[in-house]
Amino acid sequence: MHLSPTRYIFVTGGVVSSLGKGILAASLAKLLQSRGYSVTIQKLDPYINVDPGTLNPYEHGECYVTEDGAETDLDLGHYERFLNVRTSQANNVTTGRIYQSVINKERRGDYLGKTVQIVPHITDEIKRRIKILGSKNKYDIVVTEIGGTVGDIESLPYIEAVRQLKWEMGTNALVIHLTLVPYLESSGELKTKPTQHSVKKLLETGIQPDVLVLRTNHDLGDNIKTKVARFCNVENDAVIQSINAPTIYEVPINMLNEKLDTTVLRKLKMPLKHEPYLDDWNEFLEKIKNPKSEVNIGLVGKYVELQDAYKSIAESLIHAGAVNSVKVNLTYIHSENINVENVAEQLKGMKGIIVAPGFGDRGIPGKIVATKYARENNIPFLGICLGMQIAVIEFARDVMGFDGADSIEMNEKTPYPVIDLMEEQKGVTEKGGTMRLGAYQCNIIDKKSRAYSAYKKKEIFERHRHRFEFNNRFLEDFKKAGMVPTGINPDTDLVEIMEIPSLKWFVGVQFHPEYSSTVLSPSPLFVAFVKAAMS
Repeated sequence: MHLSPTRYIFVTGGVVSSLGKGILAASLAKLLQSRGYSVTIQKLDPYINVDPGTLNPYEHGECYVTEDGAETDLDLGHYERFLNVRTSQANNVTTGRIYQSVINKERRGDYLGKTVQIVPHITDEIKRRIKILGSKNKYDIVVTEIGGTVGDIESLPYIEAVRQLKWEMGTNALVIHLTLVPYLESSGELKTKPTQHSVKKLLETGIQPDVLVLRTNHDLGDNIKTKVARFCNVENDAVIQSINAPTIYEVPINMLNEKLDTTVLRKLKMPLKHEPYLDDWNEFLEKIKNPKSEVNIGLVGKYVELQDAYKSIAESLIHAGAVNSVKVNLTYIHSENINVENVAEQLKGMKGIIVAPGFGDRGIPGKIVATKYARENNIPFLGICLGMQIAVIEFARDVMGFDGADSIEMNEKTPYPVIDLMEEQKGVTEKGGTMRLGAYQCNIIDKKSRAYSAYKKKEIFERHRHRFEFNNRFLEDFKKAGMVPTGINPDTDLVEIMEIPSLKWFVGVQFHPEYSSTVLSPSPLFVAFVKAAMS
């Protein structure tokens, strides 16, 4: 039987960054998937870091972790949330990884006698990485998002690789270019010149876009679309409007109405198969748009100026809100601004409190004060990763009388190291990719626990990103005082979940449940937390 080749769709961006290439790529992939095609998405990031694992969240937003332990760009979170398909290391490629691979080959002698150059060696490695997903997993379609903006120096090798692939693959490859059509308030006009310049820049690299998607605040109308089509050498129906939407989850529906999926499939010479099946997606949207009630939840963290730093948590709360038919009003509260005197004012009106993950000692005192406030006032509490560790430290100090209890991450000389460095981390000196990363099993050991009530099963798998762990030396002390372990890693005896059963809902987890929450498979823990906050 002849298998048709994998088709490749490349998404580039122009004019300005942060136009939403990731959401566009995820939305298109969702529509193609809903028509019965097997689809995946990959992100090519032009920065020289090997991965975003060592990047400050202020630089690049959240670092998203895949099940196989890859530290990746936050756009992979969107891909998973939209498609409900797990991504892996192969779905995120960085310039650092490309150069590392080429240099390793050069050192091994793979290019013996040759001068190693951007073209063909770097571009060949990019092309190889792009094709891996299609060749290994036999997807019908691979959507590839190129990070950055056309014209960026660092993006040039990727653009050249795309040019070559488009030439080699013919109608099996297609380029979508996302640009901006700004609205000038002073003259009341929509301006297409930035788009024209962006397409001209792309043409200079040898790539003619097949489809243009125009981000805009105002309806463009047929005249503007026709003008852009004429000046940019694309067909009229290949100029797609992407007007700002109240929620990212409406973008697939907007793109469906603009017939982006049918235009793409026609250009790839692929059948439409059947009408898109989006009933469950529309049901989810309906719940978001028409909640029966509202609930206020506070997220206590130290990167709250950049909300992308907690992207997966925010999206998980939207998913959980839809399940509970409630609108979650999320308030970001800077942990450095919280102290004993103002905590009641800072957390006023919050029906649930999340203490966010993070690294380092900045903002820790505020997180401890917020956790104590939640515990003493019986406010539903969810501590994630460092948030769980904060809950343990606060409980040890205030309830158990362990004066000076701490994590050795913050204080190596603490008399009560209730949070210790993981055994396998003790010899590690490098930072990149050296933590406990990816999905691990957790056995829920108490059927009466909040965790079991949420997951409704004993064995769960959740993703991790941490170096420090609960110190089992103090486990019996905690149990006697009323904070109990309800989830344990069966291989390492690592404490994964801590709860205070006497409270309404107080749960700390060492893992990151937000990474695995999707529109169609919301995180059970977030669903339970939001439900507790509502009651």
